[in-house]
Amino acid sequence: MNIKFWGVRGSIPTPTPPSRIKSKISAIVEQITPEDLVSAESRERFLAGLPPWIFGTVGGNSPCVSLSFDNIDDCIVFDCGSGIREMGIAQANEKRKSNHFHIFFSHFHWDHILGLPFFGPCYNPAMKIDFYSPVPNLEKTLSGQMVHPYFPVHFDVMGSTKTFHYMEKEVNISGRFVTAKKMNHPGDSYAYCVNESGKRFIYATDTELTSGDFIKNEENTAFFQDADLIVIDCQYTLGEAIEKYNWGHSAFSLAVDFAANWKIKHMVMFHHDPTYDDQKLYGILQSAKWYLERMNLKGIELTLAYEGLEISI
Repeated sequence: MNIKFWGVRGSIPTPTPPSRIKSKISAIVEQITPEDLVSAESRERFLAGLPPWIFGTVGGNSPCVSLSFDNIDDCIVFDCGSGIREMGIAQANEKRKSNHFHIFFSHFHWDHILGLPFFGPCYNPAMKIDFYSPVPNLEKTLSGQMVHPYFPVHFDVMGSTKTFHYMEKEVNISGRFVTAKKMNHPGDSYAYCVNESGKRFIYATDTELTSGDFIKNEENTAFFQDADLIVIDCQYTLGEAIEKYNWGHSAFSLAVDFAANWKIKHMVMFHHDPTYDDQKLYGILQSAKWYLERMNLKGIELTLAYEGLEISI
């Protein structure tokens, strides 16, 4: 399965302000030397040597992650944050286009649904879109944000073939099995596990991990144990998580402990705080790697989610 990240911020979309762009340019200018400019090759070497927080950005769109597969055209999507707009634009330009989307919602806070009215495929009569949630009244919930005075176009204007599923059990999508698990978040949030021929992907945003999530009972073990990759809420540092207890998000160090507890092979840090700039986020990634080493936790790969990131498992 092929995983792509279209939106990775939490709480609210966060565009990079001009002042931060100017700071990045200034930092680049301070480091460059005449030798770096003598040829195209030297310029490329210089740019390749810059830290990622300077040369690039994690992006400002709110959550959206897609899964595509090598031998089927169905596309699985998790959440409809503002990143799904970018996905729709990209999909329109692809040679191999998906015509069937399966969209799963972790929950319905604004940052996870506000992109849906701007998802181009929803308006295409040739598209089929299936929506899933363990929460009832899904159609009513989604259509509720597209009414006067909040939005000028009603949900019914979307010309795609739309089907709404109250998810009470495992979902089979062309041999890919999707299961849901309730997590700790104000108003509830659901994690999802996708199993494709033994390869297991978990999407677990907006969760404040508790001691119960570490207990090796039958339910937890079936869902988390030995997963190949988990996309997990890492919004806070430990100090912030203590200060913001019961806000529904996790510290990155606790997420590392969680991945180690369940022997998860690859952990992607997700749902970045809207107040964090790129430098702080990459600093947190380095702190997480240091914590792994310090605690002697083996066998876990760590990645910071950014827009455009692609991973295959």
